[in-house]
Amino acid sequence: MPLTMLVTMCLCFALSIPVAVSIGLAAMLGTWQSNAIMLLAVKEMFTAIDKFPLAAIPFFILAGNLMEAGGISRRLVEFAKSIVGGVQGGLAATCVLTCMIFAAVSGSGVATTFAIGAILIPALVKHGYPANYAAALQATAAELGVVIPPSIPMIIFGVSAEVSIGELFIAGFGPGLLIGGALMVFAIVYARVKGYGTRDHEGRLPFLVATRQAAFALLMPVIILGGIYGGVFTPTEASVTAVFYALLVGTAVHRELGWHALTAALRKSVVSSAVIMFIIANAGLFSYLITRAGVPEQIATFLRAALQSPEFFLLGVNAALFVIGMFIDGAASIIVLAPILVPVAVGFGIDPVHFGLIMVTNLALGMITPPFGVNLFAACAVAGIGLDAIITRLVPFVLVRAVVAGGEAALTRRCRDGRGPRHGATEPALWAGRRRAAGTRGQDIERG
Repeated sequence: MPLTMLVTMCLCFALSIPVAVSIGLAAMLGTWQSNAIMLLAVKEMFTAIDKFPLAAIPFFILAGNLMEAGGISRRLVEFAKSIVGGVQGGLAATCVLTCMIFAAVSGSGVATTFAIGAILIPALVKHGYPANYAAALQATAAELGVVIPPSIPMIIFGVSAEVSIGELFIAGFGPGLLIGGALMVFAIVYARVKGYGTRDHEGRLPFLVATRQAAFALLMPVIILGGIYGGVFTPTEASVTAVFYALLVGTAVHRELGWHALTAALRKSVVSSAVIMFIIANAGLFSYLITRAGVPEQIATFLRAALQSPEFFLLGVNAALFVIGMFIDGAASIIVLAPILVPVAVGFGIDPVHFGLIMVTNLALGMITPPFGVNLFAACAVAGIGLDAIITRLVPFVLVRAVVAGGEAALTRRCRDGRGPRHGATEPALWAGRRRAAGTRGQDIERG
């Protein structure tokens, strides 16, 4: 049965059938082969999305769309430009810095691409940057939307692996800042080598003026992240707070969010949320069937025999996730793979929060690598170019991310030092203890 499901899913991918439908068809075939009643499929699909923390996903998506429609994104761009836009290549660095700030609220790479790219890609082209380079830069910088907390993939991983979402958010800051800093340095150096951005300082507002105009926009991530880490509300509650704050600022303060813009933002958010939830539901059924067939135990046994150390295990997982992320949506990959790989990682003495960051950051690369990089499609749509035009411009950005990846893992592990499970402890006891601890948190496992 598992082999049939895998072959069916890969065949559907080859035929360009959407990811959610491919996983769903494979899971339905597996249900039929296992002689289970089809009502089981409906039950497991509902169970996969019947989790309180998942409510944060549509709200964070809506918050990002409201920020774009309400003028918050534009003010964040002006603020970032006032900081780093005064040097050659500063506008490219502004793109990265703005995405870092926007990521602290939206949690979505695609939302960040549309919200910031709609402003900065035309600006970059106007200042002499090639359109394909501007699109590649925007797609890569928007990847920070899933690395810097709050992050939708982190929420999905926390739910799938029963890991504290709050701890995942805290651990995500180091890798996010490291990636963002590396991209900013590369953007400035590359612009100077190529002779781009000699007029980047034009139209730059004074720092105090830009700060005053963006005061309410800058206050948004402070309220959201401060509330989460201060224990005022959970990430799910923070997503609702972000929506109300963006709605209030867009309508009452900036007064740029009219009825037409509001309905468009709601429509876009509903479509995006429905796609993600459909993927989660189908992947939940797929994960249930392969777990029932004993695949996780077989993979765990194989990995322990083939990879004798945590270092080799992480190296193999990094390489595998990079390839998987190129073909399968990150949310679906996390839901299917996290229940399989996390217990093995715990058995090797790797902290599950550390492993979660490795999964999220590696799968995030799939957002900017062909053939199914969602950020690429979004950036190309904004720039008005074809996907083939952006491929060569992506190579240096992917190389920068590959170099930074080693530093990410080291930094995350150092941040988690002494908090992970000890080497030598048995996996079943560790995992059972973590599940018992998660069960005491109530219906929202985000606290703790």
